Amino acid sequence: MQTSQQLNKPKLFYRASTSQRTVSAIVCLGIIVFFAVFALAGHYKIDMGRLLGYCGFKQRTGLPCPTCGMTTATIAFAQGRIFEAFYIQPACGLLCCIMVLTAIMAFIIAVFGVYFRFIERFFREVKLRYIILALIIIIIAGWAVTLARALAANN
Repeated sequence: MQTSQQLNKPKLFYRASTSQRTVSAIVCLGIIVFFAVFALAGHYKIDMGRLLGYCGFKQRTGLPCPTCGMTTATIAFAQGRIFEAFYIQPACGLLCCIMVLTAIMAFIIAVFGVYFRFIERFFREVKLRYIILALIIIIIAGWAVTLARALAANN
């Protein structure tokens, strides 16, 4: 069969534009800085509660709020204690893993100039409201786990 008669297969990736590479570099560096700040905060025992504010919900009710434990879990994740991060706040462990995968993809795009088609298709087909809904479900599921632990500890 001649080359002109062969069916074209869809390519998995194409060359990234300069703006795509720039945005990817910014995203990758932002995530790296985010984890570096939390790793340093954990290493030097910086009280992040003072910087970010203490949980008023927990102070009033004695029960954890939906995001209770996320700072501690992020510090644990940034220091490489991934299973501990999942134990402290499962939603945060999952979100940190998603951030790491995002940073890896952004690094590949920024450095090698390869833009994957599935990224474009994902953002074209999946609406922003579905992404926000998924994040809300993840946070509520993590809250259910931490709330169950708090209630079990009180009994």
